[in-house]
Order: sequence, then C-alpha cells, then structure tokens
Amino acid sequence: MSRPAGGALPPRLVGIDLARGLAVLGMFVAHLGDEGPGGRHDPEWFVIADGRSSALFALLAGVSLALTSGRQVLPSGVGLIRARLAALVRAGVLLLIGVLLVALGTPVLVILPAYAVLFALAIPFLRLRRRWLVVGAVAAAVISPTVIFALTTPTADGLPSVLARLIGLSDPVRLPMDELVTGPYPALVFLAYVLPGMAVGRSDLSRVRTQTVLVGAGIALACLGWGTSRLAQDSLEPDAAPLTRRLVSAAAHDNSTLEVIGNGGTSLAVIGLCLLLTRPTARYGRALASGLAPVAATGAMPLTVYSLQVVAIFLLGNDVVWNPQSNAVLVWFIVTALTGAWSWRHFLGRGPLERLLKAAVETALASPPPPSGRSGPHSGERR
Repeated sequence: MSRPAGGALPPRLVGIDLARGLAVLGMFVAHLGDEGPGGRHDPEWFVIADGRSSALFALLAGVSLALTSGRQVLPSGVGLIRARLAALVRAGVLLLIGVLLVALGTPVLVILPAYAVLFALAIPFLRLRRRWLVVGAVAAAVISPTVIFALTTPTADGLPSVLARLIGLSDPVRLPMDELVTGPYPALVFLAYVLPGMAVGRSDLSRVRTQTVLVGAGIALACLGWGTSRLAQDSLEPDAAPLTRRLVSAAAHDNSTLEVIGNGGTSLAVIGLCLLLTRPTARYGRALASGLAPVAATGAMPLTVYSLQVVAIFLLGNDVVWNPQSNAVLVWFIVTALTGAWSWRHFLGRGPLERLLKAAVETALASPPPPSGRSGPHSGERR
C-alpha cells in the first residue's frame, strides 16, 4: 500500500490495536489471575493467556515493524536506512524502560528487554519480501529451540546440561540479562513470531481475503502444533530422554518448535478475527469497533499500559501476584486499564511512553541520513 496522495498517513488499523489490547490484557490475566488448588487457574479457562499472550505480543511487534517501515512497500535507499535507524532507536528505548522495570524486583517476567533485542534482530530482515520472512520464521522455529534444548537439557543419565557444565552453573541455567537463549522469552526463539508478523504487516490487511486467510491458516497451524505434540507425547516410552520430552512438548513457555507453531497459529487467527470484526466498511464492523474502543485504546498505548501494570504491582506488593485471594485485583487492573486508556486516547491522544518513543525516533531521524545512490519510499505510520 503506497502512501496516499498529499502525504497523508494511512489510517490506523483498529483490528491490530484490538489484538494488541487483548495481548496486554492476557498478560494481566497471566500475572494476576487467581489460582486454585494445585496451582491451576481459577477459572480454568484463564489458561488461554499462558504463553499465548506473549507470543501474540511478539508477533504484533513484527506487524508494527512492517507498518512503520512502509507497509506493502519495501523500504530501500534512504527509506531503508531511516527504517533501520528507527528500529534501533526503539530497541534502545525499550531496553532502557525494560531494565528499569526489572529493577523494581516484581515477580513479573518483564518482556521489554527481550522485545528490544527482537527489534534489533529484526533490522536485517526489513528489506525482505514476505516469502523470505516466512522462510526465516520456519528456520527460527525449527533450529533455535532444537539447538537451545540440546545445550540446556540435562542428559538421560542425570548429568548436567552442556551449558551448565561449560559455565559451572546448575540447571536450569539462567544467565543475568541473557535475552537471546536462557531468558524467559529467548529472542532466538521469539524471532519465529516477529518474522511472520512482519510478513503479515507487509500484506493488505484491509482485504477480507487476507483477513480470512489469517484466520484459516492460524487455526490450521494451531491444530498442527498442539495436535502433533499431543500425539507425540502419547507415543513416548516411559524412559524417553529428557531432550526428547522437551522437543515434543507444547506447554506454555516451553519455547519448543511445536509450541511456537501452536502459539503462532492462535496469534494469526486472533489478528485475522479482530480485523474481520472491525471492518470499517461494514456496519457491524463500525459498531464493534465502537463498542470495543477501550480494548483498542489499550492496544494503541501498550507500552504505557504494560509498564504501569508492573509499577502498580511494585506499589501494591508482590503478594498480588504470588498469593491472589480472588480475581478482584485482576478485575480492578483490567477496568482501570480500559477506562484509563480510553480516556487518555480520547482526550490526549498518544500514550505518554509512546510519545517518548516517538520523540526519540524523530530526534534520531532529524539529522540528515547517510548519502545513498537510491531513494526509497518514505515510510511511516501513526503507530
């Protein structure tokens, strides 16, 4: 999609904001939801937020990277240089905010440092066409979990993992601020979400055909990932090696190939469904977009809402995460986020941390870019 005549920026995609809002609220559920006997969610359907929210969040990061670097028009020349610089600046700001949130010492596994690393890792892929983005995603989904598991899984006879023996630590190995391999959101694995997200962002998301393909392909991938995992686990022998068990698992936060396929599928289906439900050319779409405006507003300022959630947990104390007595705190967080985000967006526009991010990018791009023999399309979108 080229830039409209007159230089006007393309309109925001409400469905993308809606999907991102659902991802943020899903993280609320994962962090603050009540747990019944045996550590199970209460109600049990809250389990849908485990692992899937962070995957949807990461896939939408790829969508945003594509939308802010030209949408369907691949950046080139000066436009490509500016897109790469903008992504690098965003990565730096996200890393700074993430480190500050980690320093609060809450039980929340803050995703922003990994998010920052993902933005940096995605920079070389900004110029690739959709087919190559998909190829890269498949490679990341297959190779990264396999190599990481081979390095970090204890042996069948009880010996420490290869990585533990190399660095002299016990399993499971968790290296401080390692966002590539041993962190809770290993970027080398999560790249398998960002790259297909970029492919989605390079598509014509306003077309019904694109939206229905996202839903259908997403459902198929979800069935493939979790169905294959279930069949493989049922066929395992009782004495199967730990590495084999990890490879065929698709449980939340296992970061296996099959979990990536399943989570990627649900993320694509959610995005496609949100776009279908909020089509501006359909009467029902406009009505649903209006009714779901608070959720979309939350998704339009996700950095602010997510960060304030961590700060609020810090102020209230870690017991709201470790020992929830009910879902009352969760409901309070959700209601506050929805009303606060909608009010801010309605009266003030862009969220405060989103303004900071935008200002940092604009400041970096204000200086003349390096000379280039070609000039590409001027990229950008109000995101």
